[in-house]
Amino acid sequence: MPAAEQTLAVLRYVARQAGPVPAATISRDLGLPRSTVYHLLTVMIDNGFLVHLPEECRYGLGVAAFEVGSAYSRQAPLARLARPLLARLVDAVGHSTHLSVLHGRDVLYVGEERAPGRPSLVTDVGVRLPAHLTASGRAVLADLPPAQVRALFPDQAAFSERTGLGPTRLSELRTVLIDVRRRGYATEDGEVTSGLASVASAAYDHTGRPVAGVAVTFPADAVPPDPPAGRRRLADAVRTCAAELTSRIGGRPPPRPTP
Repeated sequence: MPAAEQTLAVLRYVARQAGPVPAATISRDLGLPRSTVYHLLTVMIDNGFLVHLPEECRYGLGVAAFEVGSAYSRQAPLARLARPLLARLVDAVGHSTHLSVLHGRDVLYVGEERAPGRPSLVTDVGVRLPAHLTASGRAVLADLPPAQVRALFPDQAAFSERTGLGPTRLSELRTVLIDVRRRGYATEDGEVTSGLASVASAAYDHTGRPVAGVAVTFPADAVPPDPPAGRRRLADAVRTCAAELTSRIGGRPPPRPTP
């Protein structure tokens, strides 16, 4: 493994842990010689990406790693990479599109492309909405570990509502997310705004973890659910857009069980 790949492997490993870790654990879990690991740790400490905690004999992330993470948020590369894809999706379907990321049990909208002649939506950039009610939120939640979903929605008080529709307990949300995984895309109909519906699909990072939801929102009566072909056509376009975004960020979709 080239030195650069080894360095990044160590950095990613430490970043995924709940706290600082011993060098022996890094060596064991990554399958690297202990001498190599100590050399890489020294270089990363000298450059501020890791720190050594001598009393604990462990290694954790340093200030330089924090600066890189902060720069990612500041530069908003996810939204920038998605913008031309959302614009092409608008051209393809004739409805407004948006991009959101999970923020606690909400989704935070970080990108929007409005279709010509369409009214403004509640999903403006910077707006937060309950993830369990939105199509983009459901697309992301469907591929999170069940334990994480349970932690986000521990009781009935976690389920806010907007129009009186949507899941109000964890068992109902689980049923919704099972349907999302079965179909391969998420939907909502009047649960965020009466008269509007959405379809959405998730984009994934290099580990196959969902990082964003791509959605199209449209007047529900313009594309009725019956016959289903119209909404499936929108869903196919959204899935294609989300797959392109996944590719752009160097991600990969999670493995799917064979039907």
